[in-house]
Amino acid sequence: MNNKKKKSLSGAIAFITLMGIVSLFSDMTHEGARSILGNYLNLAGASAATIGFVSGAGELFGYSLRIISGLIADKTKKYWTLVIAGYAIQVLAIPALALIPEHGWFWACGLVILERIGKAIKKPAKNTLVSFAASEIGTGKGFAYQEFLDQLGAFLGPVLLFATALVKGTDDLFATYRASFAVLLVPALITIALVVAAKIKYPDPEMFEKQDDKPEDFKFRKSFILYMAAICFFAFGFADFTLITLHAANAGAFPESTLSLLYAGAMAVDAFAALFFGWLYDKVGLKALIISTLCSTFFSCFVFMTGNAWMIGIGIILWGIGMGAQESIMKAAVSGIVPRSMRSTGFGIFETGFGIAWFLGSWLLGALYDLNPVYLVAVSVISQLLAIGFYIMCLRSDKADR
Repeated sequence: MNNKKKKSLSGAIAFITLMGIVSLFSDMTHEGARSILGNYLNLAGASAATIGFVSGAGELFGYSLRIISGLIADKTKKYWTLVIAGYAIQVLAIPALALIPEHGWFWACGLVILERIGKAIKKPAKNTLVSFAASEIGTGKGFAYQEFLDQLGAFLGPVLLFATALVKGTDDLFATYRASFAVLLVPALITIALVVAAKIKYPDPEMFEKQDDKPEDFKFRKSFILYMAAICFFAFGFADFTLITLHAANAGAFPESTLSLLYAGAMAVDAFAALFFGWLYDKVGLKALIISTLCSTFFSCFVFMTGNAWMIGIGIILWGIGMGAQESIMKAAVSGIVPRSMRSTGFGIFETGFGIAWFLGSWLLGALYDLNPVYLVAVSVISQLLAIGFYIMCLRSDKADR
């Protein structure tokens, strides 16, 4: 390897690491909040159906708007502008939750959705910047490393809130949650400072990706459509963690002060699953998603069919495996399918479909939980099995296309 190649490789690794650290502090903020959000909204007056609807609506905005921000990014090439603006909106909406009044669930829900909108603004542009550098070290490994750091923050955030609860006490749980959101202002401000520093240090990350775009235009091939269907079924049946937290609280399986640690555990599993399945993707391609989905298919049976702490814990581990693999491999797959000049648009298309399915699924699963958790489990498992079926059809179609 010549010196120029070594310098490019080390620069790409440094950039991915820096953006991973940005994600670490960002996830400390918004994933820390998510670890207590379900119970917080419930204490503020929201029903399970409302929580499911808001969680899904937030994901709907958070994903569906990405097709617009992706198009803007590709047209203007103002990747950094969108990344910085999106991060600022996303992380500052979280500490604002400390300001809502008692029974102010409506305002809290608005901030939840605003946080997701901020994520929609920055996500396609950010993924595109990371994809340029990831091409230097292996797309699967590049996104997996980014996801590992991302989920390390998602682990540390809930742990920080657990420590806050220990100090504050849980006699007035609503007040403790308010204090927790206020504490998250610290990693929020660090996030904004780091992403500005990254822009100054690496103003043009496109330099990392040397190969030319594919000569053909991006087309909706049969394999692409089948892959989209698989991803949508996965999202539809994959319950948002707010419902898991709500069930754990309702079942009394864990002390309320430790609920944030459940999400921390899920994020730790997510981080290591992302590393493993990102490496596996570079070896076997989309078969890695089939394996990961098989692992996570029955998570809902363990979580929602029992009030036993150990069984819920197993379900949370399976949930973390599915989420970690999806987060890393889906992004890597987009980088391989979509030409560089349209990559932000490609990320937007994928994630819009995912978000719509997540919204509809979260809403339905929340309503089914209010009715009977058995119905939630049935819909979740069937959706995951359908996703596996479409992944298999996608692989066969892709081989036929070749």
